[in-house]
Amino acid sequence: MFHSFRQVMAWLHTWFGLVLGFVLMAAFFFGALSVFDREIDRWSIPASRFEPQPMPSFEKVLRPAFERMQPLPAVVDAMRPRVDGPMPGHFDTVAYWSAYTTHRDPVLALYAGYQIPGAKDPEDLVWGEATIDPRDGRVLPDDQLKIGSGFFYPLHYSLTLDWKNLGFWIVGFSALMMLVALVSGVVMHRKLFRELFTFRPGKARLRSVLDLHNLTGVVALPFHFFFAFTGLVIFASTYYFPIGHTQLHDLHELHEKHEAQELGLPHGRAGVPAGLANVDAMVAEAQRRWEARGMAGDVGFLVLQHVGDANGYVSIYRAGTDRIALVGQGIHFKASTGQLLREDPPATAVGRISEFLTGLHLQHFRHWLLRWLYVFGGLAGCVCIATGFVFFVEKRKRQHAKQGSQGVRVVDALAVATVTSMVVATLGLLVANRLLPEALPMRGDWERYAFWGCWLLALLHAAWRSAPVARGLPNPAWREQAWAIAVLAPLAVLLNWVTTGDHLLRTLAAGYWPVAGLDLALLAVAVIAAASAHRLGRRAEARAHDLAREQQEAAHA
Repeated sequence: MFHSFRQVMAWLHTWFGLVLGFVLMAAFFFGALSVFDREIDRWSIPASRFEPQPMPSFEKVLRPAFERMQPLPAVVDAMRPRVDGPMPGHFDTVAYWSAYTTHRDPVLALYAGYQIPGAKDPEDLVWGEATIDPRDGRVLPDDQLKIGSGFFYPLHYSLTLDWKNLGFWIVGFSALMMLVALVSGVVMHRKLFRELFTFRPGKARLRSVLDLHNLTGVVALPFHFFFAFTGLVIFASTYYFPIGHTQLHDLHELHEKHEAQELGLPHGRAGVPAGLANVDAMVAEAQRRWEARGMAGDVGFLVLQHVGDANGYVSIYRAGTDRIALVGQGIHFKASTGQLLREDPPATAVGRISEFLTGLHLQHFRHWLLRWLYVFGGLAGCVCIATGFVFFVEKRKRQHAKQGSQGVRVVDALAVATVTSMVVATLGLLVANRLLPEALPMRGDWERYAFWGCWLLALLHAAWRSAPVARGLPNPAWREQAWAIAVLAPLAVLLNWVTTGDHLLRTLAAGYWPVAGLDLALLAVAVIAAASAHRLGRRAEARAHDLAREQQEAAHA
């Protein structure tokens, strides 16, 4: 079957890329959008359109907000089968409180865990979450969807398939096979340096598509390889090989207890009630210690463990926006007295490598140029996959047409659904976000329905319009969905203006780039889509004319 190693690599590259490219396209596209997930959140939730805020005072803002919190009703209902007896109406034993923010977050995310009386497993908790305005502690509606961080970002790494962590496994397997495809692609293309500078748009369509596929693959090769690898590393111990919480559960728990004793941080509750000292004073002391070590003192993560218990302690972690490595430099205090318990020592060499790789992937740093390089790298991956689809279809279209095969028609319809339909669904979500009433119950769920509904309709449209592919002609769905993108993108900008008053002239004059930047990006997408649709229309006409001429020549022969 194969006469050389390069032919084997070509087969691997073609079929792994085709089968898994549909998943990787979503991972690349929504990963690129997730680089600016907080900015997209501000566009989608106008109530959060104010400047990013530092971690607020615990005593004045956070404590009252935490004390008002209770578990989410859905979480309580899901936990009922794991409890002996009825669920309490109010949960009083707080396992933890935590608050998280970044240098790009105007709002503050709060989380809380509560112990369950009568739980079959004492480690089971019910949890709650809330989003507040850190300036005054006002709780924002919890049924609004954070489109960037709450939807696009999870789509990037889990496809939002939460059952049995299925989405994590699908994306993880695709990333692993992507590494195989990258290696096989390097073996196939021995003249990588030449292909780095080769793009011939004036050549025949198949040649120019292959040039663009090679160019985007080679230019962003280090980016693609690194992010596939680090994504696997980040989730390996949590989802792919969770040895500590499965096969070795008892040994893992024993290790945690011994580690807690060595660190001086209590592993469990003492069962003795205790008060809570001034947390703001602990934060000030942590910032003083960071400053003494020459570090920025922004607080990114604040955690209170075993709240109201004698074993309670407060952990304060640095935001770390001044460096690429994802570092915390945590400082821990006894909750009841404010006594210093532990200051995390510098990481080991292996720990520093892990922090750097994780930080480079999750990009919590304050570096806008590098963020844009991430976006371009992700979009280059999208172009590489999309051109791979087009090349696969175009190379086999005429042969399948002669054989009467429908295989290439199916691939082309799926390619349309993966490339243009995904963009249509994304824009449909943004349009729905501005059209749905702010007070609509379960508004976030309706936005999700709008996204999946638009994607399903676009998929059906791609399949319905794919009949010409079986005759060797282009699929009109490419052009028609490009026109849909050209309409939906400026429509989202217009609706943002109408519903909020934040038009481009206003946001640009105020220098409010989270909203202005997204509006400009949408207009750029509209221009690119319109130009692409126009070009596709001209090529379709030319191809139809050539096919008609070929048929006439065959008839006279």
